[in-house]
Amino acid sequence: MDKYPDQKRAVQYLYPPIDPFDQRLVSVGDGHQIYMEQSGNPDGVPVVVLHGGPGGGCSPAMRRYFDPRVFRVILFDQRGCGKSRPHASVEDNTTWHLVEDIERLRSLLDIDEWTVFGGSWGATLALIYAQTHPDRVSRLVLRGVFLATQAELDWFYGGGAGKFWPEQWAKFTALLSEEELSDTIAAYNKRLFSGDRATEVLYGRAWSAWENALASIHSNGSTGESPGEYARAFARLENHYFTNNAFLQKDGQILDHMDRIAHIPGHIVQGRYDMICPPHAAWSLAERWPNVELKMVRHAGHALSEPGISAELVRIMDRVAEGVA
Repeated sequence: MDKYPDQKRAVQYLYPPIDPFDQRLVSVGDGHQIYMEQSGNPDGVPVVVLHGGPGGGCSPAMRRYFDPRVFRVILFDQRGCGKSRPHASVEDNTTWHLVEDIERLRSLLDIDEWTVFGGSWGATLALIYAQTHPDRVSRLVLRGVFLATQAELDWFYGGGAGKFWPEQWAKFTALLSEEELSDTIAAYNKRLFSGDRATEVLYGRAWSAWENALASIHSNGSTGESPGEYARAFARLENHYFTNNAFLQKDGQILDHMDRIAHIPGHIVQGRYDMICPPHAAWSLAERWPNVELKMVRHAGHALSEPGISAELVRIMDRVAEGVA
């Protein structure tokens, strides 16, 4: 669910910045083109990075969790966000379109199987992709687990997290009527898809600010104002997915299908004080996954940039590089 991590605190654990050796727009059908890039070793161990949101887009910092001598790192912006086009579009934009896009990229790049690395919504998508194509995933590395259940949405958009952050919850709900507080996702949906650009930007910024305020354990609640077009795209895409329960057939589907990927080695890195995706989801996932290593990071929240989370993710990928994970 995050795009702009506070890189200063985590940077000491990351590999040096690198530039991609391949950047392009890939047509995936339905009028969509997705931005894709590759960095690191062209002949290395392939790893695909799935960003959060939905709608967050990838960032250059995401290349830096992997030893560039060992890994072939593939990043892409999911439909409608980042450098993908059309921007902020929700047409033909569902979880299953994204799963098809991942497979299209794998085939295009002539990769037999790859490590899938994702956080927050990226973890959700990684699990769904793996459950759909278990023969194409060699390993899963997940951070800040979100299982796309109604209980998780109720926690974050129904007032649960707001009990810890009442000031920010008050700002998030101030744009709604009293009657709309019973379903803030639906209330925001009306404004984010109103057709009036100014209204969509206003509500997009409020939606994004609520999430950004809670992302880091170091947050004081002050997030600054997100760029209007980024906030609008992020909020529209995220709200679209959450309005449709991530386009899953039933609530709890990911946990119910864990038998499909029980054989795949996995790693979960979870902030103990994650306000956006509370640790219970990661724990529940690990309980149904015999081949997983769960690491609860003691002093961390949700953001990729939490120092303990960044350090743990790099440690895991270094172990994979050494063949000991």
